[in-house]
Amino acid sequence: MPKPDDVSEIIEKHLASFPKRHKVVEIGFFGGNFTGIDIKLQEEYLSIAHAFMKDGKVNGIRLSTRPDYINEQVIKLLKTYKVSTVELGAQSMVNEVLLASRRGHTVEDTLKASRMIKDAHIRLGLQMMIGLPGDSPAHDIETARVFVDIEAEDARIYPALVIKGTALENMYREGSYKPLEMHEAVSRSAAVFRILEKGGMRVIKMGLHPSEGFLDGDDLVAGPFHEAFRELVMTAIWAEEFTPLMQKSAHDRLEIEVAPKQFNFAIGHAAKNKKELLKYYKTVVFYRNEDLKNREYHAHYH
Repeated sequence: MPKPDDVSEIIEKHLASFPKRHKVVEIGFFGGNFTGIDIKLQEEYLSIAHAFMKDGKVNGIRLSTRPDYINEQVIKLLKTYKVSTVELGAQSMVNEVLLASRRGHTVEDTLKASRMIKDAHIRLGLQMMIGLPGDSPAHDIETARVFVDIEAEDARIYPALVIKGTALENMYREGSYKPLEMHEAVSRSAAVFRILEKGGMRVIKMGLHPSEGFLDGDDLVAGPFHEAFRELVMTAIWAEEFTPLMQKSAHDRLEIEVAPKQFNFAIGHAAKNKKELLKYYKTVVFYRNEDLKNREYHAHYH
């Protein structure tokens, strides 16, 4: 954990690395339960970050914490220093899963903390972990629907991983916990993504970042980790969209227009969707169309 004296240096270093064009910059306090640390230390961190906001160098402050680490004193502090977003590690909205995972908080804790954050006019993010002990596809759907009901703005979806030195590793070794297979993690995340998206939430992250030490270290014991996990999920979602095209056709050439930001997802990770379509057409070509949004597409046959 950086000392308060280090924070300004870290922020300045990153600000200097950004291109000079217009950008939205936030300072994030992540990797722990920010509102669970000593209140005076919280204030030191926030006062440093707030100074950058007052100078116009950054646009906001966001942080992550546990649902049971939100109270009136904390909310008052966050409002004082103009914190813009709080993300709660809800993980599940099913008490059975939270209990089996020894999370130490309840669904009601998340509901209460969410209400307090929204009442304070702070943007709310909720983090969800699929594949925890006691979890199921039905529980995923229930959690996603409650996230939408809460009217959180942001969400993150993480498949549960078995990390070295944790209680979950012990459960895994003794056979009482089995992590999700990659295909399960992808399909379940895709189902959740659709619900959150339809509910107006912005899914800002799917899967852990490669820098978490899972590529070169031995921290990861088991579980569905992939450095391009979001791409795998979006590939699966696009495959569903293309189902009507995947049938025998009298045409040899298929041209598909998609929104520029969806171009790579539509083609698929390792061109998976394109390869599937090539089972039905001799030639498949994708084009970018600036007029299309989200997963709209135009298909042309020749």
